[in-house]
Order: sequence, then C-alpha cells, then structure tokens
Amino acid sequence: MLAAMCGAEAQIAPELPRVVVSIMIDQLRTDYMEAFSSLYGTRGFRRLMNEGRSYSQVEYPFASPDRASAVACFVSGTSPYDNGIPSQRWLDRQTLRPIYCVDDSRYSGNLTAECSSANRMTVSTMGDELKIATEGKAIVLSVAPQRDAAVLQAGHAADACFWLNDLTGQWCSSSYYGTFPQWALAYNNTLSPARYLSQKVWVPSNDLVGNFNYFIGGSVNKPFSHHFRGERAYRQMKASPIVNDEVNRFALQSMQMTGMGVDNVTDMLMLTYYAGNFDHASAQECPMELQDTYVRLDKALGEMMDAVESRVGKGRALFIVTSTGYSDAPKSTDLAKYRIPTGTFDMTKAQMLLNMYLIAVYGQGQWVETTLNDEIYLNLKLMEQRNVNHSEALDRSASFLIQMAGVKDVYTSKRLSLGSSATEASRLRNGYNPHCSGDIIIQVNPGWVLLNSSTHEERVSRETYMGFPLFFLGTNILSEKVETSVTIDRVAPTVTQALRIRAPNGCAQRPLF
Repeated sequence: MLAAMCGAEAQIAPELPRVVVSIMIDQLRTDYMEAFSSLYGTRGFRRLMNEGRSYSQVEYPFASPDRASAVACFVSGTSPYDNGIPSQRWLDRQTLRPIYCVDDSRYSGNLTAECSSANRMTVSTMGDELKIATEGKAIVLSVAPQRDAAVLQAGHAADACFWLNDLTGQWCSSSYYGTFPQWALAYNNTLSPARYLSQKVWVPSNDLVGNFNYFIGGSVNKPFSHHFRGERAYRQMKASPIVNDEVNRFALQSMQMTGMGVDNVTDMLMLTYYAGNFDHASAQECPMELQDTYVRLDKALGEMMDAVESRVGKGRALFIVTSTGYSDAPKSTDLAKYRIPTGTFDMTKAQMLLNMYLIAVYGQGQWVETTLNDEIYLNLKLMEQRNVNHSEALDRSASFLIQMAGVKDVYTSKRLSLGSSATEASRLRNGYNPHCSGDIIIQVNPGWVLLNSSTHEERVSRETYMGFPLFFLGTNILSEKVETSVTIDRVAPTVTQALRIRAPNGCAQRPLF
C-alpha cells in the first residue's frame, strides 16, 4: 500500500502557471545590458540573471530581422519562410505598392484610422494554441507601443490587443479583436499619455546615471532634458523609456479589469518594451539617454514582475523576457575619411540598368517592375505573355547584377527556394517568403550604403554580430546559465510544452528544456 501511494504521489504533474507573461524588448542588446549593470536595482535584470534560466547566446534563425518578423518568429516558433511575415513592409504585386504587415481593410480601427488584423500571419501562435486547448477559457491579451508588435503577438485568437495611437496618445485597437472595452475608454479619458505627456520631462534617473559613461569618444557627459511636445510628441515618447512605464500601467489595468490569473486556467499576457535610443538616435548622439533607458527598463521589468506575482502569488507566474534581436542602423559615416572601403549602391539605378539589359535580351518591355529595400521585383506577367523562361531570366539577371560595384552576392527566388546547407544562404532563405518577397535579393559589401534615390531611403550594410539574452523565470524554472547558442524559434515549443498544450502548427523545433 505504501509503495502504491508513493507511486501515485510521484506521478502528480507539476503545477501550471496561472499566467504567462511574455516581454519582448525592442532592440535589447546583451552588451549594453551588461555594461550598465552597476546602475541597476535588484528586482529587474539582476533577478532574471540570478534566479532565472538565462541564455546569453541567442539569435534569430533568419537574416536581417526587424520588429515585425522578430515578433512573428517568437510567437509562432518558425521563420518568415513559413509564417508569412518577412518584414514590416513588402510589395503587393497587384498594385505595386508597399503593404504593411498587419494592414487589413476589412477590420476598422477602434480609436484609430488604421485597419488591422493578424490574417497575414499564416500559422498559429502560442496564444492561439492556448485558446484552443482551453476551449476559449484562457484570457490572452497583447499590449505594445507599436501596432505591428501588438497585433502579431496577439495572434488570431486573442481576447484583446492594444497599441498607442501616434496622433492622439490614446490606446487603440482593431475591430478584429471585438469591441473596444469600456474600462479602456475610461483609462484613456483619465490616465493615458494624452492626459499627461505635455507636462512630462525626461531627465536622468539619478546623479549616478548622469555621471557614468560607458562609451568611448572623448566627449564630455552632457545632461539631458527632453520635453514631449508638438506633432511628433507621441512618436518620440514611443522611442523613449517613458513608454515602458505606460505599457506597465495599462497592462496591469488590463489584468485587473479582465480577471487574469484569478482561476486555475492559465492566461497569457504579451508585452513589448523599448530599449533603443531616444528618437532612434545613435549611441554617439545620445549616450546618456541610452544609459538611462536601460536603467529605467530595469526598473520597469522589476515593477511588472513584482506586480504580477503580487496578484497571482510568487512562483505562480512564468515570465519570458527576450529581444527583437536587431538595432537601429547607425547613420552613414564617412568611412572613406578613414580609408575604409565604402561606396553607394543605388537600387533605382540598378533597376534601370537591369531593365535595359533584359530589353537587349528579350525585347522591349518593362521587365523590372520595381524595387523595395534590397529586393527587385520582376514583371512575371510580361514574362508569361512573351513565353520567357522565368528561371533563365533570374539566372541572367543575377549574372548581370553580380558584376556591379559593391555587390557581394545576388540571391534569386529560385536559389533560395532550392535551399542551401551554407549558413548564410540558409538564414537568407528562412527570412524569405515566396508570396511576399522579391524575385532577386542583392547583398552589398559591408560598409557600403544601399540607397534608393527615388525614395531617398538608405541603409548601411553591416554584418556585425549583435548578441541578445533570453530569460525564463517563475513556475517550475530552476536557476541556470546556459552559454550554448540557441535560436529564438525554440521558445514557442518550450512554453507550450510547459503548459502541456500543442506547439504552434508551423513549429518544427524542439523545446529548449
């Protein structure tokens, strides 16, 4: 009898968390996080590192992530090739106009003119699978400063999704997630940034922050004071640490008003914070602001974790904290001044030259439709009408473009679809989507500027590794530091396994532990 009782007791499953809190921090970097550690308190980053399971060598399984593609990969457990979100924008071949990743004219905005849904993401998410497993009983909420992050992390089945309106400073949403709740309207009328931002002044958190200087360069520390006024006030706020405090306030109000974490059904709260520099400036332009951003971020993390545990009980919440894995590209520097190889590759001129070459080969016609970022879109309808072999045209185009100055490599849709065992080609293939991406992707040499003279957009090519962390803390998590390199698409199967539900339907990765 004693043996039977012990055996039965041993098979009791571990307790499930009452709430899962996912915090995606836009542009969080390991080097900055560690550099400013002497300025932190004990409840934020220090607690995550000391009490949680931490991974220091984390990367995305595809090249050139941005905020949208990073969030989509994180929640779906798969790369853009499968989840349908290769970037924030891509080209609509029918209209030749850029598409924003969450635009959907079928669903009107709540307190915004923007029409949005998650329908362009072609696979399920962690939140979707939690709703399915609990037959809709689980509460899934998403709160983020930016629309793309809010909608993509909410997925298809969330109960509510909120982001900050750039024009009004109020929290807004989409009819895709139902009617706008009355409690959120009340919050907007009394507590939203629209009510306080004009009086807000951002100064260093304390004297220690204002005197510490991690960055070299010989410049004297300059105290800063930023007001948020004028037409760009709310955009500037969303590119500052002030927005993290606002996300916390609204998210905790959301938990309170929706009853998250009060029963035995696991709920999920998806948040996005900001860790980039003020108004997307470089570290050289605003070094003190960047340091203070990390100090305030550390405090915001601690306050959120303490508040959630105060609500549901210590050890009854599971926290996942990580980064979007990219950093705002620095402004173009005159590398030639330092005798570093550099140059400018103009996509508009490349488009014109390639079209002239294809005219010489196949006859008159607009063979190249347009370009977007580093991608070239060919006229597939014209090729079909003229019986031009698409594969042959791609090969000819790649052979022509590779000869241009500054081009490191040229990847065609054919080459990417076939796949490659080479690491760089594999990462490019994972970031490519056959239904959204261009026919040709141009990779320019490091140090070169990729310019579109039609839109005046430019980007400096850099292949520098940027590390970022991943933390698990809370229910059933043992403290451990893991140095092994891992990819972010393994988080979704790890979380769903911890909740004893299915992984997202596009996820083929195994759990981390």
